[in-house]
Amino acid sequence: MFVKICGITNIEDALVAIDAGADALGFNFYPKSKRYLEPEKAMKLVEEIPPPILKVGVFVNEKETVIRDLCQYLSLDYLQFHGMETPSYCEQFATPYWKVFPLKDQQTLELMKRYHCDYYLVDTFVEEVFGGTGITGNWELAREAKKVGKIILAGGLTPENVVMAIQAVKPDGVDVASGVEDGPGKKNHQKLELFIERAKG
Repeated sequence: MFVKICGITNIEDALVAIDAGADALGFNFYPKSKRYLEPEKAMKLVEEIPPPILKVGVFVNEKETVIRDLCQYLSLDYLQFHGMETPSYCEQFATPYWKVFPLKDQQTLELMKRYHCDYYLVDTFVEEVFGGTGITGNWELAREAKKVGKIILAGGLTPENVVMAIQAVKPDGVDVASGVEDGPGKKNHQKLELFIERAKG
């Protein structure tokens, strides 16, 4: 099971996640996010991250020039788009991308079909909130989303429910932020290790 730990803001959390078996780390470059990471701090972090751990930059309706600069500056492996980005917007970059879809209804599944990305990250629908809500999503709709392509399941996942979520949805990967935190951007290392152990178990 592919596991991404999102909202990494410090090297301690990053190293614990890597040692526990995380496949990817997410860095949030949305200034309004509680887990926002300044590019200068991100550079110090990525210098300590060994391959093959994937470095994922999280963006919300960002200017193209900002994304290109950060891709080059940080050698990002993937771009993760949480906003209203169109297919043409997402596909203009040399770096591959994941598009996030808060699962609201069948129309969301139809929208997914317009994008051609390595993974579709399916999240909980909360009006005008771009991820990190800690609220469990619609797992039945998430199962249907698998017909579109490979999915990474997010939204309200915790060490307590991740096994149930994987059994219910059978995603290609899982993504967690608030479910393994003591507070926004500060991971609880015990929860982090337990989440990865159970997801991969």
